[in-house]
Amino acid sequence: MTTMMPPTTEIDQILAGMRASMGEIPPAIVKAATSDPRMVAEQFRSSAFAMPGEGGALDPETRTLVYLAVALATSNHACTTAMLNKARVQSISSDKLLEALHIARYAMATKVLGDAEPVFDLIAER
Repeated sequence: MTTMMPPTTEIDQILAGMRASMGEIPPAIVKAATSDPRMVAEQFRSSAFAMPGEGGALDPETRTLVYLAVALATSNHACTTAMLNKARVQSISSDKLLEALHIARYAMATKVLGDAEPVFDLIAER
């Protein structure tokens, strides 16, 4: 079985676009570009699906803030760094960054409370 590798120029264009939108290319993407360029092409395809440049319901700043909050809530350091770089390029205000952080913190606190339901059941039994 032969797998088609994306042309080098395609990968170079993807990397240039990432550099322009985020200020720098995440280290994992740089390493993937040399190890498995198909992974970079797939990541680009997935990014375009999740965060469309045109025609999406959310504006680009809101998408970055949502992605940042999810990255924080899921402890994804690489994505947190990437979205902070993107927020810097987009000049997103500190107030908005803090609100995204507060939302992520609240989501995690709510998760702990929701996961504690069996604890509350045991306490109610006593």
